[in-house]
Amino acid sequence: MTDQRLTIALSKGRIMLDTLRLLQQAGIPVPEDLEESRKLILESPDGRYRYILAKPVDVPTYVEYGVADLGIVGKDVLLEAERDLYELLDLGIGVCRMCVCGLPDGKGGSVSRVASKYLRIATEHFRSRGQQVEVVYLNGSVELAPLIGLADRIVDLVETGRTLQENGLVIHEVIVPISTRVVANRMSFRLKSEQINSLVEGLREVSAPLVQAQNDLLAKTNL
Repeated sequence: MTDQRLTIALSKGRIMLDTLRLLQQAGIPVPEDLEESRKLILESPDGRYRYILAKPVDVPTYVEYGVADLGIVGKDVLLEAERDLYELLDLGIGVCRMCVCGLPDGKGGSVSRVASKYLRIATEHFRSRGQQVEVVYLNGSVELAPLIGLADRIVDLVETGRTLQENGLVIHEVIVPISTRVVANRMSFRLKSEQINSLVEGLREVSAPLVQAQNDLLAKTNL
């Protein structure tokens, strides 16, 4: 018999609090101590939901392989992982931009080396423009790369742009807007369609104003 609980992989980190708030607003029960707990697997008080707390980069893997029915994760992670999943809903939280950045005097100049932790996204972006570049993997403080001559550009998430500004860098190009998505395992979506659709519709209702605000902003900035 199929386990009728829904197992949801949640991304730890910057989107966690907003995710929990939306789940609660949608009437989806979450453990009271989920934010403070050191446990990695927790059940809702009513036993209908099981939550896996994971690093964002691991969420698509858990969902694709079926150990989680659903995942809540940033679009940046999904683009980089390129897993075989159903993307069901944009939650309108964790909004930022994937950008090509660098020193201001580098605008219009040639690009031969790019630093990023998003190797796939960076490579595909420059390839789509007919540019072959070397992409160097960096996992932290990627803003250093143009400052010390490691790379001509970086590809990274930009939220407020403050870190760029403080380090004398500018946005050269916006690759794609990023926000948080709900994704589903393909088999789970068939076997647990009623539970999944109910959860998604609840989240759709409470996230609609956030998504509209995001769309309005994108329209104003022509993204």
